[in-house]
Amino acid sequence: MSKFRWNYRSIVLLLSVLDILAILVFHPAKSQAELPKSDVSTIVEENKAPEAVVNQTVDTSIAPVTLKKAPNELQDRVIPVSQLLQVAPPTNKKAPNNAAGQVTSVSQLSDIKPTDWAFQALQSLVERYGVIAGYTDGTFKGDRSLTRYEFAAGLNAALDRLNELIATSTTDLVKREDLDTIKKLQEQFSPELAQLRGRVDSLEARNAKLESTQFTTTTKLIGRVQIVAGELLAGNNVITKRPAPNNLTLQGSTTLRLNTSFNGKDSLGITIGGGNIESLGQAPPTQLNPTGGLLGTYEGRTADNANISFPRNTLILSGVRYRFLPFPNTQVNIYPLSDGASEIGLSGPINPYFESSSATGANGISRFSRRSLVYNYGDSGPGIAVLQGLGKQLQFGIAYSAPNGGNPTLNNGLFTGRYLALAQLIYYSGNRNFRVAATYVNTYSPPRTIGFSGTNFGPAVGSNLVNSTVDGVATLGNLYGLQAFYQVNSKLAINGWISYGVHTYLGRGNGEAMDWAVGLAFPDLFSEGALGGILVGMEPKLISLSNNINLGKGLGQADRDTSLHVEAFYQYKIGDNIEVTPGLIWITAPDSDSSNPDSLFAWVRTVFRF
Repeated sequence: MSKFRWNYRSIVLLLSVLDILAILVFHPAKSQAELPKSDVSTIVEENKAPEAVVNQTVDTSIAPVTLKKAPNELQDRVIPVSQLLQVAPPTNKKAPNNAAGQVTSVSQLSDIKPTDWAFQALQSLVERYGVIAGYTDGTFKGDRSLTRYEFAAGLNAALDRLNELIATSTTDLVKREDLDTIKKLQEQFSPELAQLRGRVDSLEARNAKLESTQFTTTTKLIGRVQIVAGELLAGNNVITKRPAPNNLTLQGSTTLRLNTSFNGKDSLGITIGGGNIESLGQAPPTQLNPTGGLLGTYEGRTADNANISFPRNTLILSGVRYRFLPFPNTQVNIYPLSDGASEIGLSGPINPYFESSSATGANGISRFSRRSLVYNYGDSGPGIAVLQGLGKQLQFGIAYSAPNGGNPTLNNGLFTGRYLALAQLIYYSGNRNFRVAATYVNTYSPPRTIGFSGTNFGPAVGSNLVNSTVDGVATLGNLYGLQAFYQVNSKLAINGWISYGVHTYLGRGNGEAMDWAVGLAFPDLFSEGALGGILVGMEPKLISLSNNINLGKGLGQADRDTSLHVEAFYQYKIGDNIEVTPGLIWITAPDSDSSNPDSLFAWVRTVFRF
């Protein structure tokens, strides 16, 4: 759209029109031939349309999400002319919010100087005709750009003012030809003015409809729908030692999240979801399911699976969290129901290209690729997490979660059942392209306690031994992790971690667990907004075990071999709200046993966001 320069050129044009009419009204002796001519086309400047504003993700590591009003389609592009021109509004109407009201002297506009070349023109418009209003900060902003629509509205306001002057004068002082000249000037911009009025009417109608049908003025709905095609291409069940089925499946899930803010500095999140996605690596063997799913081990577990504790295709309340800031650098999260692994991340994922964040929207195919062992002992349940900023580059967080904290029965509850307590210190570089986190977790599980993940203690990834406990014995864990992320440049990022854990089977002995991984991420690979990812690591395995303990493979027998997890995916964006992510997961020596043939998964995930 072409623009005028709402500066001194525009002032001169308006003043020319006003002077012509003032001369006609108050000095009728002059003939039309003596009036100065003004060629509007000579002061019109062609400017490019305003560039679109790119949405940027706000880091909510300290501050919660603040709800904002939806932008007005018209106000985003132009400043209403009523903020610049004001023609003696009726006393029963309020001035625009950011207009200071009618000014009576040019000296009231702080950015107008007598040395400005159009000072006299502006002074005349202010003091002689009264058609200029300033901003609330006492400025006129004469150098900003102006659209044709704004100029048309401004010209019309000036003409309306002159019509009032004419109406209060004797009609025989104005010739018919002079009035025709005025009408021609007014008609020249009538299409733009009519279009502007139409757009305003349309916006008012849309706004009225939204106000009458809106769910709430404080809550925003965010939706996510997944459609997943998956297949096990190769692999044996580690329990039966027979080839696992390799049937292609097509499944889906839906997540709806309501975000509410009550004072602009807090956030209440409610998540509802459900689906029928079955993980390809799911559940170790149990009495009810001796073969433990397709492969009989958690290794290679895909991450998009539905909650195994609820029936498929059933919507459930999967998360409730309230976040607030008691102090400027302190964030408190209280959650009666939430994913412990997400909550204890506190300030967001250390591994943003493999674990979903608001900035990337990305996710690895497997659960293992998203986070280290220390975060995987969590489970859905109530708890609290506190994050404290220590300057601009350090953050310290603590969290407590009880997976069965909502269950009042024996060996359950908030403080007498399973729990996970975490402390974490994160360092960020000055330009935020590097971060490193040191994490400690203490976790406990009473005897024979089963969580939502399907295990009674372990990380729900890795070998069967690392997820096992001694029957009838409570288990205590002390876990240590070091994770790092480095954004090399806009096209390459590196992340990695190493984790170590001690499982204490109370009264019996100990087992030691370990895992590690290194990942490469390639933002904008082949296409803007796309993402490629490769990760190689060792899923959690039991590296040692007390000689008097048998977890299923003999007294003192830990995992014998090393199983490698190799994963690759490519996320391709289709517009802003759709992304397709094909990927492969390759597991060597499944269940940390080289006698088992390698397994290979194929996974294609399509995500729709709204």
